[in-house]
Amino acid sequence: MKQRIVTGVLAAAFFIALALAGSWYYSVLLVLMAIIGYTEYAKMNGFAWNHPASLLGYAGVLMFVLPWSLMGAEAPSALTVMWILAFLLLALTVVTKNKTTIDGASLLLLGALYVGYGFGAMNTIRQTEEGLFWTFVLFGCIVTSDAGAYFAGKAFGRHKLWPSISPNKTIEGAIGGVILSIAVAASFALAAPGTLSVTKAVLIGLVCAVAGQMGDLIQSAYKRVRNIKDSGKLLPGHGGILDRCDSWIIVFPLVLLLGLLPV
Repeated sequence: MKQRIVTGVLAAAFFIALALAGSWYYSVLLVLMAIIGYTEYAKMNGFAWNHPASLLGYAGVLMFVLPWSLMGAEAPSALTVMWILAFLLLALTVVTKNKTTIDGASLLLLGALYVGYGFGAMNTIRQTEEGLFWTFVLFGCIVTSDAGAYFAGKAFGRHKLWPSISPNKTIEGAIGGVILSIAVAASFALAAPGTLSVTKAVLIGLVCAVAGQMGDLIQSAYKRVRNIKDSGKLLPGHGGILDRCDSWIIVFPLVLLLGLLPV
């Protein structure tokens, strides 16, 4: 537990510092995290980082996560990236005479979207005019939802939420996480009424809590299928990038896609 706390505090301090700095500092961090996360994903599915299919996946991830606005260029559309990547991966199944199967190609295509678009959304939001504010709103909701779910579950948990996927999570804990997330989002609205209304804050808090908890369950479900405890070993006591960021890479894209931010 001590190792987990120390690692968490140091990693959080480093991440917050670069988020505050913004620009290339934050963007480069997100690119590195996306690359490491995709490496974990590929390994979970039996692909070495230097496998031709993995290399195509890395290219797709980069197309999603690179800070195009900082480079003075227009980002390619997600559909364009996905179609080209799908074509190249499917072509690889032909070139390799099915040594790379369509199943493997499909998994890596999904991974590029899951990891790349997730971290790319974080980059997109931070680069907006009020990007720092929105970044901290979303992270505030995600972190407090996790904390609320943990402590409410410990105090009041009686009914299992999804025992076959995550045995320790409870319905009471999930509700506690939602309530705390909404409260935190509302506090941001009260602090900056000209930027965020209370009504929208409540909706953002709800989406962050529900989507964040689902992101956690998605990663738990995947690790059970692969029969592994953690996606990686980068963060002692926490596992890998995907273990730590499973909620982030679901919440940020969803909030963007729902049009809840002025992006």
